[in-house]
Amino acid sequence: LVEQQGLTLVPLDIYFRRGVAKITLALVRGKKLHDKREDLKRRDDQREMQRALKTG
Repeated sequence: LVEQQGLTLVPLDIYFRRGVAKITLALVRGKKLHDKREDLKRRDDQREMQRALKTG
């Protein structure tokens, strides 16, 4: 279905209408490596803050 490399079909919503399953799809492009690194760093920072608040 997706002929271009780097594109992915992602299901956004699944619902039933008149006994038939309907799926809303999105065609998305993957993140670049530097974007992934930013998200991982932000997630790690959030975890550390939550740990500090719990133990504080």
